[in-house]
Amino acid sequence: MTRVFLADGQSEARSALQLLLLDLKMEVVGEAADWPTILAQTAKAQPDMVVVEWALIPQDSSLLALRATCPAAVVIVLISHLDARQQAALSAGADSFISKDETPDRVAERLLAAVATVRIY
Repeated sequence: MTRVFLADGQSEARSALQLLLLDLKMEVVGEAADWPTILAQTAKAQPDMVVVEWALIPQDSSLLALRATCPAAVVIVLISHLDARQQAALSAGADSFISKDETPDRVAERLLAAVATVRIY
């Protein structure tokens, strides 16, 4: 079972993602709403995948600190708009990105595709 850590500033968004992940037979091993908590909790949880909202990543940072806490995890960045943020998310070290405007079915497809690329089970 894929172990997922959710990081989004909005509890409603985390709840919706959690339901979607449960439907996909993935296990949510932690949640956070801010960067320091993300780093501390992912180090303890050692998830297979981290889904993190773009707005939580410090502007003066990349995902290197997150990758150091859980180097084997696939990192998915949630963004609000498809624009330059897409490239910035990938440049910051994300494995993929998902727009927060996507339908639940499309989010599920993207998450499953990310899992398939690294064969997390």
